[in-house]
Amino acid sequence: MSTRTALHVARLLPDHGVARTLTLATFVNTLGNGLWGTISALYLHKVIGLSFGQIGIALTAAALVTFVAAAPMGYLADRIGPRGMQVGFLLGQAACAGALLAVRSFPAFLVVAVLSAVADAGTRGARGALIAGAIPAEQRVRTRAFLRATTNLGLSLGAAAAGVGLAVDRPAWYLALIAGDALSYLIAAALCVRLPRVPPVPHEPGAPRLVALRDRPFLACTLLDGVMSIHFDIIEIALPLWIVAHTSAPAWMVAATLLINTTMVVLLQVRASRGTEELTAAARASRVGGLLIGGACLFYAGSAGVSTGMAIALLAVGSLVHVLGELRQSAAGWGISFGLAPEHAQGQYQGAYAMGFQLGHLVAPLLLTTVVLGLGRLGWVLLAVLFVATGAAVPPVVAWASRRMVERRCAPSAPENTSVLAG
Repeated sequence: MSTRTALHVARLLPDHGVARTLTLATFVNTLGNGLWGTISALYLHKVIGLSFGQIGIALTAAALVTFVAAAPMGYLADRIGPRGMQVGFLLGQAACAGALLAVRSFPAFLVVAVLSAVADAGTRGARGALIAGAIPAEQRVRTRAFLRATTNLGLSLGAAAAGVGLAVDRPAWYLALIAGDALSYLIAAALCVRLPRVPPVPHEPGAPRLVALRDRPFLACTLLDGVMSIHFDIIEIALPLWIVAHTSAPAWMVAATLLINTTMVVLLQVRASRGTEELTAAARASRVGGLLIGGACLFYAGSAGVSTGMAIALLAVGSLVHVLGELRQSAAGWGISFGLAPEHAQGQYQGAYAMGFQLGHLVAPLLLTTVVLGLGRLGWVLLAVLFVATGAAVPPVVAWASRRMVERRCAPSAPENTSVLAG
């Protein structure tokens, strides 16, 4: 490896310590996720013999389990300590990935998918609590930015490696890639053992357990983040279908838009997160993100009914504007979720905030296909209005949540004061 290449790689990693270990574990883990995510549909359909309807039912059930389990798993991480929970659930995910090698029926796959969703929710909840408990407050958003950039890199490399299996298209290759996914969880668990122990926070007798779900201002922020998170599915669902069915652009533009998004996230996410550690700045960043994503929707709308060259140009510019908005919106969400969470309940607050993303992910397929493919250009305009309006709503809602957070801290015996916690 040349010195210049080594420097580029080093820039993708945080300084030595907890953040670097988490980043390495995330890279290994998402490398395996890329292997499985690329071949999953074909493996389940061609090798196991599941129908597309059965695959959809199982994946929907898994998504619902992840959504419901998010906050409770964060609460559990606060109570028992996040490091042991992270390692344990990574081992659980390794077992689920290994079980896929033996799955030969729909009921068996449904069980494995649900158990894997529980383990996934557990690792996510533990990760949020680990970051909050082991990393200084001013470095938490930056660490999340490193993890997201690494996630995109790992998924991309995993998908590229899985392409070999798809090209060969033999059951043995599919099984080897699934085994690689299981191995990635084991290696990630081994790396997480090196993390420092974060002591559990005992539950105060008489205090409500899931305080995050009683914090109405915080839940309002979570809901807004969920609406904004719908844009993540534009690149994967709406835009590919739009390009093929409504524009004169060549089909390879689907891959090009995805490549633009992935590359920009890997290269710029850490830089784009600067300054969003403070609540007011994070709220402003969310507003800017909404404006940019809304603008991208207008570029996408303009790509229909024009020449091939113009369609390519509009789609490329739209993808660039979109990912710039995505970078700011993601960083804003981390700053808001960490900034509004009390230190004794960071795990469950991070888990509760993740429910917004899961909700957006659940409603996005139906919403995007109905609005964009059903209404055409008007659909893109309506989406633009939705994102701009949602981003504009974030600063006042964050200000409300911030005021309530100060009131809770100033109130006597705040943990027991459920009326204050109820927002």
